[in-house]
Amino acid sequence: METTEKTDIKATVALLAAMIIWATSFVVLKATFSVYGPMFVIWGRMIIGSFIFLFFIKRLWTKCSYQKGDYRLLILIALFEPCLYFIFEAIAITKTTASQAGMISSTLPILVAISAFFILKEKTGILTWLGFFVAVSGVVILSIYSEVTEHAPNPILGNFLEFCAMICATGYTILLKKLSSRYDPFFITAVLCFVGAVFFLPLALVEGGGFPSEFVLPAVLGIVYLGAVVTIGGYGLFSLGVSRIKASTAAAFINLIPVFTVFFGWIFLGEKMNMTQYCGCALIFVGVYLSQKK
Repeated sequence: METTEKTDIKATVALLAAMIIWATSFVVLKATFSVYGPMFVIWGRMIIGSFIFLFFIKRLWTKCSYQKGDYRLLILIALFEPCLYFIFEAIAITKTTASQAGMISSTLPILVAISAFFILKEKTGILTWLGFFVAVSGVVILSIYSEVTEHAPNPILGNFLEFCAMICATGYTILLKKLSSRYDPFFITAVLCFVGAVFFLPLALVEGGGFPSEFVLPAVLGIVYLGAVVTIGGYGLFSLGVSRIKASTAAAFINLIPVFTVFFGWIFLGEKMNMTQYCGCALIFVGVYLSQKK
């Protein structure tokens, strides 16, 4: 049997890798959305992920322990993410910058802690509540003082939708912790891909009146990367980490996404923020720090 120390190290490595992969997804989504419609891109990544999982799904199922009524939880977790989550995030990315969207993702650990207080009856200290309000204040400042640019035509709406995506991610994380004791992490990821492929197909067809006829290699490679690396790798590694440590602890790794996203957004997209927005970012980090402080 593995020791707790080894388990924690594996969880840490898996979660760290997942955060780097997820941070790159904001930049890749921003780039691919400039070529293809958001719903088509999301459907494409789901199809690619589903196709890859077809080769492993039988083996993954043998590692699972189904209990009566679990299908409801599996459908619900897929509804939270990818279905609703990607709808909110896909629209958000077209309205705001990848850097700002990545910053708002840092509110997830606090949302998970607050939800665990009400749903799982976990104790939540005063600092967690204080951190929640400080971080949300930072999100408000980040959004209000956003400048309308070519990369961010409606940053206030985009940031609000990204926050809605984080609410969906909270529901996903809580359910993931509940299911991870009986299901292989990558099997849960496969379920998300299969449900997402079906869910986003009609949306992709309606969005542009059918599939796009133009083949743009960089955008297609971006979709392949989103499906094979971000969906399978990112979600699989995050699920693996959550299965080994507490959900609130795993969610704390989300704090790293803004750092990576701002860096990648600056390197690949040339995105910048004004000084007031950096102050908003600082408030978000302070809020997250307070929420995690014991």
